[in-house]
Amino acid sequence: MSALAAFLRTKLAAGEPAIFVKVAEAKGSTPREAGAAMLVTEGDFAGTIGGGTLEYEALDRARRLLSEGRKHAEERVPLGPDLGQCCGGRVGLSFRAADKALLAELQAAEEAEAAAMPAVFLFGAGHVGRALALALMPLPFRLTVVDPRQEMLAGLPQGVETVWTALAEAVVAEAPPGSAHVIATHSHALDFAIAHAALKRGDAAYTGMIGSQTKRRQFERWACREGLDRATLARLVLPIGGTALRDKRPPVIAALVAAEVTTHLLQWQAAEAASGQEARRSDGTGRAPAAAGA
Repeated sequence: MSALAAFLRTKLAAGEPAIFVKVAEAKGSTPREAGAAMLVTEGDFAGTIGGGTLEYEALDRARRLLSEGRKHAEERVPLGPDLGQCCGGRVGLSFRAADKALLAELQAAEEAEAAAMPAVFLFGAGHVGRALALALMPLPFRLTVVDPRQEMLAGLPQGVETVWTALAEAVVAEAPPGSAHVIATHSHALDFAIAHAALKRGDAAYTGMIGSQTKRRQFERWACREGLDRATLARLVLPIGGTALRDKRPPVIAALVAAEVTTHLLQWQAAEAASGQEARRSDGTGRAPAAAGA
């Protein structure tokens, strides 16, 4: 539901009616999951329920509701027989007139969604770092860019958090478990210190450093002297972005790294969710075990 609240806030302020379209149910192969949503006005819309024919028909239905002055509707759509789509699943759609109560719901949902997003810490705001910020910003992560050069933090995409500090290791120490650390500073020594701090924690979903196989060997020799073992060093991604392509253009590097980071973070989330389900089953209650002192 990201960014729907801002869209609705603008439309309500302008007195422009809107319909909230939500995937209430998704069975089988469908373009989007339950909960996907969009807002539709007479001449505009925001969000998506998957595109294609399903979305086209939903836009048309929502605008007919607006013209008829209706407040609510529901539909059950078999994608294959009714729409000729290859997905083959079934989708339940709900249509609701947008109002201030919906705006409050969207704002609360977006705040909860933002709080649950994995954290990505990007160290370095040079050419590659800035390209990475552009590539990572639209993704469902909380992105923070860290650099000891204050002037390099200006002009980053809106919504990116910035930290100006010479003590990047302290940022690593305060990162939540399951964070991604993407290391692309102007200094090999600084890169090494940040990577060492992230690997030593042992709870990062991703730790990646820009560089070559030669840089990796240099880091491993240094890190072993600093007390890291081979199993820990194996968690480091270096080079970042894979080795299939040797393209050094910052936007290409950024695209490859964004895909790599996304894969690691989603895999971490899936593993954590599976672990939580297993804990609830072993507890025998179907609920997460209570925290100590609760």
